[in-house]
Amino acid sequence: QVQLVESGGGLVQPGGSLRLSCAASGFTFSWYVMNWYRQAPGKERELVATITGTGGSTNYGDSVKGRFTISRDNAKNTVYLQMNSLKFEDTAVYYCNAWRHNPVIDYWGQGTQVTVSS
Repeated sequence: QVQLVESGGGLVQPGGSLRLSCAASGFTFSWYVMNWYRQAPGKERELVATITGTGGSTNYGDSVKGRFTISRDNAKNTVYLQMNSLKFEDTAVYYCNAWRHNPVIDYWGQGTQVTVSS
């Protein structure tokens, strides 16, 4: 049974930090690119950060570059998102996604709420 379980969301003041975690099970974690997406109310889901299966390459959305860092620990089947210098506009539900091609397989977590508010 495939599971992606996010944790670490919450309420934080502008300028603060949070670290999200996503624990994976039920599939070969290192075979998958891992992504963090987010969706704010009334907006489309946005790709925040991506990391390859080995962790050797990462990519970020323009809105979070220099503030967020994605990492993974394949021994723990976990991907992380370190979020620093948080802004009001970072408020969203953050989703963990596992993706691979050939064949295309796509798994999603249930999401964790991040609220940036003073």
